[in-house]
Amino acid sequence: MNATVSKDIFDFLNKLEKNNNRDWFNDNKSEFKKVEKLTKAFYNSVLDGLRTHDDIDNLKIFRIYRDVRFSKNKQPYKNHFGGSFHRKKPELRGGYYLHLEPNNKSFIATGFWEPSKDDLLRIRKEFEMDDTEIRDIISNKKISAVWGDFVGDELKTAPRNFDKDHPAIDLIRKKQYIFSKNYTDKEVLSASFFEDVNSAFKSIRPYFNYMSDVLTTNLNGESII
Repeated sequence: MNATVSKDIFDFLNKLEKNNNRDWFNDNKSEFKKVEKLTKAFYNSVLDGLRTHDDIDNLKIFRIYRDVRFSKNKQPYKNHFGGSFHRKKPELRGGYYLHLEPNNKSFIATGFWEPSKDDLLRIRKEFEMDDTEIRDIISNKKISAVWGDFVGDELKTAPRNFDKDHPAIDLIRKKQYIFSKNYTDKEVLSASFFEDVNSAFKSIRPYFNYMSDVLTTNLNGESII
């Protein structure tokens, strides 16, 4: 079990940022493979940690190669590693993400990145009907002290067929329901990083329990799975 992030990972990513081209990458492919192995080992340690308190059915570590076809940025490689941890569907909803990037740009995130059209409407309808429980959950210090407030995209006004003056419009107009926590390089490379990440992910469970219940029932509270 590799429960620490090797400094070699950040060293390689820093060099890649300054030499983001195929020739350099191919010349340093062996170093990349070593760093990739170290990175995967740490992500799998996080997976093992998550599985001590949640039902995770999949870990996806994203490739370092960028899809430049539709991007103005034509650099062929990412200068970070990212990976997502998927909870068992359909009964468990939400997910976890770990982003490793040097120069104090690392972070973890959790929540709902791209809810389907039906899920987004169901969430909004729940908040329209009663926003008491969700506000109690996200304002609880065990969550707010770790994660702060929601981040993510939102509409500038009310979604169609929702009252722009509704008391819960701040929640209803969101398109994503995400929390994020940033880390410095020193924090990422410390011996306590793994435990901090695992503890932060564990703290979000009341939010996931609530949202999973919402997304697996109709507005009458009847199961839809």
